[in-house]
Amino acid sequence: MAITYLKKADKTPETESAQAQAVVTEMLSRIEAEGEDAVRAYAKTLDKWDGPILITREEMDARAAEVPEQVKQDIAFAVEQVRGFALAQRDSVRDFEMTMPSGLTAGQKWVPCNVAGCYVPTGRYAHIASACMSVATAKAAGVKTVVACSTPYRGGAMHPYVLYAMREAGADIVMTLGGVQAIASMAYGLFTGQPADVIVGPGNKFVAEAKRMLFGKVGIDVFAGPSEIGILADKTADPEIVAVDLVGQAEHGHESPAWLFTDDRALAEKVMARVPELIATLPEPAREAADAAWRDYGEVVLCDTREELVKVSDDYASEHLEIHCADLDWWMDNLTNYGSLFVGEETTVAYGDKCSGPNHILPTKYAARYSAGLSVHKFLKPLTWQKADREASKELAIRTARISRLEGMEAHARTADARLAKYYPGHNFDLGAPVESIS
Repeated sequence: MAITYLKKADKTPETESAQAQAVVTEMLSRIEAEGEDAVRAYAKTLDKWDGPILITREEMDARAAEVPEQVKQDIAFAVEQVRGFALAQRDSVRDFEMTMPSGLTAGQKWVPCNVAGCYVPTGRYAHIASACMSVATAKAAGVKTVVACSTPYRGGAMHPYVLYAMREAGADIVMTLGGVQAIASMAYGLFTGQPADVIVGPGNKFVAEAKRMLFGKVGIDVFAGPSEIGILADKTADPEIVAVDLVGQAEHGHESPAWLFTDDRALAEKVMARVPELIATLPEPAREAADAAWRDYGEVVLCDTREELVKVSDDYASEHLEIHCADLDWWMDNLTNYGSLFVGEETTVAYGDKCSGPNHILPTKYAARYSAGLSVHKFLKPLTWQKADREASKELAIRTARISRLEGMEAHARTADARLAKYYPGHNFDLGAPVESIS
């Protein structure tokens, strides 16, 4: 295997994590101790916001008038695409019951969480699409109460387009809160009295760290970091399109990796020459963000064969992975690690980011090796159940008693003994030797 780095990153997302951990630890500790007072203090200090946290339904309806009709139509399109895909995901899983060889009836029931928290970032950019992705998916799963949070926009109220998208996607409660204080408020049920069962949504490194630290107390969608793009390209790829797509994701932020995997040196060199030129044409703050991302985190990896390219790509486990190669079906059949796959030049990560339907909240930092992105499944619990008549209970009780005693668990065994004694008095079953006390 011959792998050559034509461009190697100087940094990894992990190099920036220590500071975030220290900051988030202090903030969560204070919020847990002081509750809503601490949240209000952080909102004022960090976001210059001292207005109401909860947004009433009347205010949401009134502020909808700020949204131009074309924007409303675009948001409606995005919500419908995301909702339609999420509903199809929901239909792909089903409840079932079956009769076991013992006679026991057992089954599985998909039950949605009761409360979901959806975080929508509004820092460098107003992430309208994230409201559609998180809230609409939670409602498609059947979540009863969806709490949505987003940052005050540049010191003022929530961005009207983000608020409208939350409203259209079906949010039940909306709070003007950003960052760590928003994640903590949803986790602890501050201002709403309804602690979230699961919290989802993208965010900066502080938001990601808060979700990581609170995991266990609440469920989360993915262990997320800065947005990533990987592109697989061969000699058939258009270097201009490849370069444009790399820059399109580098725009996300200073720490967003952009990776090109190719077996064609000429294409790689064209792309490496073109990316800085494209970045230079961007407006601020996108130009600064993309320039830093490409400089510090961009990589170009040259391989000899497509099998090597698959191996490299799977090792990176890109959040977003585009294929600009011949024989697209072969790549789909052989790639295994990615958050979401974009097959062929005719689609692009930006489609997925904004409105195509499959969710854009996806695993980063190699988590695509074992995890998928946000879907209705994140809000659903496949709960199992069982019931038995007395004949089935007899078979299960005999086996349970014997296995329990082999394990040394006498109290377990006696729960089986009690049922046999009640249902079959006078019968002499082989229930194993009672567990003796160990001195």
